[in-house]
Amino acid sequence: MRRLLLLVSVLVFADTMLYAALTPLLPHFAHALHLAKSQAGALVAAYAIGALIGAVPGGLAAVRMAPRRTVLVGLALMGLASIGFALAGEFETLFAARLAQGAGSAFTWAGAFAWLLAAAPRGRRGELIGAAMGAAVLGAMLGPVVGAVAALAGRAAVFCTLAGLALVLAAWTGRLQLPPDAETTQIALPRALADPGFSGGLALLSLASLLFGILSVLAPLRLAGAGWGAGAIGAIWLGGAAIEAVESPLLGRLSDNLGALLPVRLALASSLLVSLGLSTGARPLLYAPLVLAASASYGALFTPAFALIADGAERAGLAQGMAFGLMNAAWAVGAAVGPAAAGAIAAATGDWIPFLLAAAACAAALPAARGVGRAAAAEAL
Repeated sequence: MRRLLLLVSVLVFADTMLYAALTPLLPHFAHALHLAKSQAGALVAAYAIGALIGAVPGGLAAVRMAPRRTVLVGLALMGLASIGFALAGEFETLFAARLAQGAGSAFTWAGAFAWLLAAAPRGRRGELIGAAMGAAVLGAMLGPVVGAVAALAGRAAVFCTLAGLALVLAAWTGRLQLPPDAETTQIALPRALADPGFSGGLALLSLASLLFGILSVLAPLRLAGAGWGAGAIGAIWLGGAAIEAVESPLLGRLSDNLGALLPVRLALASSLLVSLGLSTGARPLLYAPLVLAASASYGALFTPAFALIADGAERAGLAQGMAFGLMNAAWAVGAAVGPAAAGAIAAATGDWIPFLLAAAACAAALPAARGVGRAAAAEAL
């Protein structure tokens, strides 16, 4: 179990590192390629669009091809996309590379989590998900640092090196003796979607990724406009990810012991408040701490949402690989809509409207979460 958890943790670490590496590079691309805010938002959203395209194929592959092969497909796409990103010189090529990275991510996550949950004891599921999510957050922590290094030392060298990392991970995946896949291969999709915990977890995951999508477009551009460089912006994201890395395992254990809905309600309440704070367009000395608080609040939704999805899939008899394929789709919808809509709306009206809409979404989700909790309890009984 430990060896499997380590492999899954490293896989999601590498994936989120590549995803987050764009953040400090975004102002550079916006300046060098003369991108409008809407184009910057589209570039951020490209990864999520790729994940959405690969979500269902990745889930089906995890069920029918076995998780190991699914992970290897994802790593191959990740390596090729990293080379493309390293050598791209215009918006269209960058967009295509990020699209391929996102598709590879869908395969990697579906295969990795299908393995982990097939082997996980029922009472430790939230703990193991939280541990893997902590590794994913560490990758998101290092990603902006990688992006800042690429901005200073050269994008081609850094991202070609990361393509080599995909080869190393593929070799490790191929050699590791992993536990047999013990889950059902029944694809009980209609029953799973009717389960309130499962569908509620998907909705929460979409909301969390939407919130992060808004933040990842508007906050770097806001700080860059105030004179902050790539290194300083990367440091803010590093601090926010450090908080998330600490909280994810704690939230996993809390979900195991007290249920997933308590951390969800706390996270929604804090996300509501911090979104309102960001909508004020405060000065950088106040805005930067609000970005840190937003990272912690938005990130607190992921681990309990994963636990809700895994538990709902088990109740419905849905294969965990397919469940996490749908998870990728749910994440991708929010991560695609959030940055694209935020960039377009902010270009027309200013940054305050997207953050105000984010706060309204959190406010609407609070009573819905209570209803999901009651309905999921009744379904479990």
